[in-house]
Amino acid sequence: MNFAKNPPILTACITALLLGALGTLAYSPFDIWIIAFVSSTGLMWAATLEHKKTALWATFAWSIGYFCTGVNWVSVSMTQFGGIPVTLSYLAVLLLACYLAIYNLLFSFLSYKLKLNNPFALAAIFTFTEYLRGAVFTGFPWLQFGYSLIDSPFAGIAPIFGVEGLTFLVIVTSSYLVNIVKKECRIASSFAILAVILSISVATRFLNFVQINEEKQPLVISLVQGNIEQKMKWDPKHFNHSVQTYEQLILPHLDNSDVIILPESAIPSLENQIVGILEAWDNLSYQNNSEIIIGTLYENEKQELFNSAVLLGQDKPYDLHKNERYNKHHLVPFGEYVPFGSILNWMREVFILPINLSQGHFIQNPIIAKNHRFNLAICYEIIFGHQVQQNQKSQNADYLLTITNDAWFGSSIGPWQHFQIARMRALELGKPLLRAANTGITAVVDPKGKVVHQLPQFTADVLTATIQPTKGDTPFKQFGTWLIYGLSLLCFIGSLLLRKK
Repeated sequence: MNFAKNPPILTACITALLLGALGTLAYSPFDIWIIAFVSSTGLMWAATLEHKKTALWATFAWSIGYFCTGVNWVSVSMTQFGGIPVTLSYLAVLLLACYLAIYNLLFSFLSYKLKLNNPFALAAIFTFTEYLRGAVFTGFPWLQFGYSLIDSPFAGIAPIFGVEGLTFLVIVTSSYLVNIVKKECRIASSFAILAVILSISVATRFLNFVQINEEKQPLVISLVQGNIEQKMKWDPKHFNHSVQTYEQLILPHLDNSDVIILPESAIPSLENQIVGILEAWDNLSYQNNSEIIIGTLYENEKQELFNSAVLLGQDKPYDLHKNERYNKHHLVPFGEYVPFGSILNWMREVFILPINLSQGHFIQNPIIAKNHRFNLAICYEIIFGHQVQQNQKSQNADYLLTITNDAWFGSSIGPWQHFQIARMRALELGKPLLRAANTGITAVVDPKGKVVHQLPQFTADVLTATIQPTKGDTPFKQFGTWLIYGLSLLCFIGSLLLRKK
């Protein structure tokens, strides 16, 4: 098959572009996970073509198709809330895709330079370049293939190797398929190896690392979805509406719920300016034997500003600077701060960013409500599995909690992809995950990553559920990404040694 090994450059680019664009269907809200293998096969084919120039251009084309369709939701916040022309917003998406393509180009270049076509070696190299994509310039590890497999028969890999392990499986499988199509291997033995790999992967679903903790009382938890429109959220004219909306949603659940959780920056004001409101809610929740976790915008005594969450309703009166809280660590570039200091300060006007937020610590104490520990991540930072895992290892929390405001991205696919990523954290760590979102998706996820309760998007409502904590540790909780990185290193070194022979 000459086409499989050495197609015309234009044909290769068009084919790769289409296979890349197809990949978005593997993720939520489409959830056709098998497409992840089809699309990644296109990437492996493009990246390992015989001629270096064709391989690089086809890899670039695949990446543009994949990321332009997969992260097109970025344009929504620019056009609807930033006043940026549609054409310019799509140009921004294209530039983002071009940047993200660099890591796939690096993968293709290294594969060509090292002359490796061993599926395990390719998966090892891809694991390295994906690590860089999730770390350089604060990282953007969105659309990792592994997320699409959370509802697949292979999901049991995640509690051992994390989402990176699932991505590793996708690359190994697609690389074998490419080698078979190119006839660069013994077809029968390759199919046999592939069958063994997939069988072992499916078998991991029967491993149980955690169990329900009968020694701890379950909590009745209410997740509040205020559904405050983003256009009116920070308009002073609608401040009272926001406060009243949340009060009306909260009041019926006081005394009935152990913990009530509100989304990110629920009240559109500095926490320092709504002390009176929080004091009243603190007193009311304490009197009714409930506790409240609420997202705020908090300024500390050093005048540092944080995207924060604070606990109300304890046995001591609310104090702005003393109550238990969590301060967001991983901030959104151009959304919550401008990177590179004064160099890009002019972009504050473009992205309507009046302030730069400060970072909370990477490892923080859990929020302890009703004697249960909550490992908290605010909005964007739930996509950083290493951070959540390191905090879980330090805190040994009973529940994972994420609060967010995805109203910035309207009815696009962005909030669904974000929710799918959050579900993976529950599966990796074997802990129930609670998600309170302003406009949705508000949900309760079980330790297997399955959605057990969910509110419809764009409705003002409260989701109340009784949730039992778990006991036991997953290998991923104990060792994090070191297991998959160690496996990748062994595969890479082994492939180099075999090549020399």
